[in-house]
Amino acid sequence: MKLSFMTLGCPEWDLETICRRGREYGFDGVDFRGLREEIDITKLPAFTSGISATKRMLDDHGLAVAAISSSIKVCDTAARGSNIEEAKRTIPVARDLGCGIVRVFGGGDLQAMSREEAADQGRDCMEEILSLDGGDGIRWAFETHDHWIQSGDSALLLERIPNKSFGALWDMGHTSRVGGEKPVDSVTALKGRIYYTHIKDAVHEPDHPNAMKDGWRYVIPGTGELPLAEALAELKKTGYDGWVNFEHEKRWHPNLPEPEEIFPAFVVWAKKVLR
Repeated sequence: MKLSFMTLGCPEWDLETICRRGREYGFDGVDFRGLREEIDITKLPAFTSGISATKRMLDDHGLAVAAISSSIKVCDTAARGSNIEEAKRTIPVARDLGCGIVRVFGGGDLQAMSREEAADQGRDCMEEILSLDGGDGIRWAFETHDHWIQSGDSALLLERIPNKSFGALWDMGHTSRVGGEKPVDSVTALKGRIYYTHIKDAVHEPDHPNAMKDGWRYVIPGTGELPLAEALAELKKTGYDGWVNFEHEKRWHPNLPEPEEIFPAFVVWAKKVLR
């Protein structure tokens, strides 16, 4: 398996710092979820007119682009137009960066429609995205997130969209911490369609000043209560040899540790677990 980090974890770093420190800390790749002030990299010159220079910089530092993390919500009927426009912008960026994975969300308004109807909307949206020029040459990985955290629900969306260009992004923290699932059950339900992974660890400390609304707070991977090592072991049994991405949400939670501290700590932990 290969290690990557998401740029959510280093919102103050410029592109050169991302490349230099990513390589220095021992990562194999980077997942772009924004760059400094802009969350959508497809709107930045570094990923449009200047993308050749960006690719050279990444190559010079030995970093691949593990994924582009988009804001597309495939089951959100109100966002269909913006979903397609974002997909149109993202496809050429992914191609020029040599990136084979784009993260999307499920989303959808389950107050206005059933989960089955939401899955139908997801199918229709993905069929339109996959029909775009170059759309079926990318793996679109929807995250176990929002209304689709439990893997049984995610399996419904996978069934609606059997195209092998569509699969799951298994966020191991979400399925265990929010979904209450054992890793083996998540892996079984996702039926060999896991194309990408997110890792983050947490402890349940409702009285801690940095606790989230549900009483959990994020900590350095391997020091928390989530079954991350067990999850990676289950994933390994399936023959998965793709990316293990550290999703450090510093952009959303400024009180989290600085990337200079937690990124190298993640690499040390992950290499120990995966060896």
